[in-house]
Amino acid sequence: MKPSVNKLSPLDRRSALTLACVISLRLFGLFLIMPVFSLYAQQMPDATPLLIGLALGVYGLGQVLLQIPLGLLSDRIGRKPAITLGLLVFAVGGGVAALSHSLLGIVIGRALQGMGAVAGAGTALAADLTRHENRSKVMGIIGVSIGMAFLLALILGPPLEAVAGLPGLFAATSLLALAALVLLWLIVPTPAQASAPAAATFASVLSMLRDGRMLVLNGSVFFLHMLLTASFVGLPLLLADRLHLPASRHWELYLPVMVIAAFVMGAFLHRMRDLAQSLRMVAVCVVATGLGLLGFGWSGDHVAVLGVAAAVFFSAFNLLEAALPSLVSQLAPGARRGAAMGAYSTSQFLGAFVGGAVGGIALGRLGPDGVFLCAATLTLLWLPLVLVGARRIGQVDAGPMAGAVPEA
Repeated sequence: MKPSVNKLSPLDRRSALTLACVISLRLFGLFLIMPVFSLYAQQMPDATPLLIGLALGVYGLGQVLLQIPLGLLSDRIGRKPAITLGLLVFAVGGGVAALSHSLLGIVIGRALQGMGAVAGAGTALAADLTRHENRSKVMGIIGVSIGMAFLLALILGPPLEAVAGLPGLFAATSLLALAALVLLWLIVPTPAQASAPAAATFASVLSMLRDGRMLVLNGSVFFLHMLLTASFVGLPLLLADRLHLPASRHWELYLPVMVIAAFVMGAFLHRMRDLAQSLRMVAVCVVATGLGLLGFGWSGDHVAVLGVAAAVFFSAFNLLEAALPSLVSQLAPGARRGAAMGAYSTSQFLGAFVGGAVGGIALGRLGPDGVFLCAATLTLLWLPLVLVGARRIGQVDAGPMAGAVPEA
């Protein structure tokens, strides 16, 4: 019996879940470093605030530079071989960072990790393995898995660092990449042939970056990861210096906060199906992000205020992290979904790089509180982008959503 277009087929479901595991393992390794890195980096002999921020965010620059070439390579040699190459480079970068005794060495290792840019090839593989009418659902499943990887990394990062140190965490990122490689070849289905459009070219990605309808989503993921990376330049320092909470106990804040964030994501994610309603929810999340950042900056030594601010901030982050990829798949023109996802990923990783640099500069000039207040100010640029973009999309989209257009 032919599967209903409204229901995932067994192959769609298996492809989505297994690819989500592969992608989430790699990102879990990247996120694992964030809650403890600033504290460890301060102790290194060549540490400066700017270098700390760059070390945290430089992986995004490697992603921006190489994800499109790796995606194009996947058209020539196959999705799995290209993803394998990216995961091996990522694992080497983790090893370089683990063996480094200077912050500059960690910057080089993190840059190598970023060069293992498999987002484009992974998205193309997901499209090859699923029917075009279900691709937005598959992207949603992958987006939720990324949000869960972030939740677990924040909870597990501090206690693991207490046991193995930061070099041990970097070594763990390499092992996770190798585990993802094993899953890729053992459990992810291999498509008979590429059924999706070819991976995005530079020209097609640029066209999607200039597309007015996509700007709201590309801009949103840019700001989201810029603010997240900037926040983690200052947040570990805030917990250690202001609240006198050692890194090994940071999970005591993150665990309840992430449980709340998971419930919020579960409660609201299913409501983000209608495009207009989804964009209104994005605007609400922007406001929540700004309020959370202000709460970080104004919390002083009040643990309760900091906890509420963290719950608000991370609830908004996880909801957007899970929902935005699906919205891109819905809104993008059917024949250019690959280019749209390439532009989205480019914006995401560029935001991480800029956020590390901005956070490092703010830390050096304004201190940890200044990092959060500076980040909160940037939401004043993000919110008008969402509101104006949503109005523009509403004017253009009088008919069905772009995501309903069949692939060419």
